[in-house]
Amino acid sequence: MKFFIDTANLEQIREAHDLGILDGVTTNPSLMAKEGIKGYDNIMAHYKAICDIVDGDVSAEVIATDFEGMIKEGDNLADLHPQIVVKVPAIKDGIKAIKYFSKKGIRTNCTLIFSAGQALLAAKAGATYVSPFIGRLDDISFDGIQLIDQIRLIYDNYAFETQILAASVRHTMHVIQCAEVAADIMTGPLSAILGLLKHPLTDSGLAQFLADHKKVNE
Repeated sequence: MKFFIDTANLEQIREAHDLGILDGVTTNPSLMAKEGIKGYDNIMAHYKAICDIVDGDVSAEVIATDFEGMIKEGDNLADLHPQIVVKVPAIKDGIKAIKYFSKKGIRTNCTLIFSAGQALLAAKAGATYVSPFIGRLDDISFDGIQLIDQIRLIYDNYAFETQILAASVRHTMHVIQCAEVAADIMTGPLSAILGLLKHPLTDSGLAQFLADHKKVNE
């Protein structure tokens, strides 16, 4: 499973990259706003800065919700850097835009996926990635991991090449559960990734080793 980090914070991206396990980055307008990135030129420059840090794909989201607007924004984003993946919402014009970009060889990430039907249409249109939002489904008492499992079955049934990018990952158990149901990628906060390292027996075992080392070297 690939590991993407869901942030626009350059320091967090660098920390995940330096860990040696980062495969890509996902962003959205909310994450840009959280970092205080405002204005078209500043946002485009920030995408370039992210691409300079990582080697993998960087999802950059269109703001338009109409077909013509998505095409204009998506073409500009794709021209910005070879690592950019155009992120479009799972709506009617979004599916049309994915088909357009697919024919042009522009990679896409269909976002705001909350059903298997949306994921099926995105794959039929040629999406590179689909992003089911598992955390947001959990928030309303639906099983986000079950949706990943359902999409995996459908994609395997028909040999779709679209990759399942589990999004809205909230915590470390989400990461493990995504791996168990064979999501291709998970994207989440740095804390969820670093949480995989935490175990009390590791901490206590290391403390004991260090204590014993000190004893024999006094």
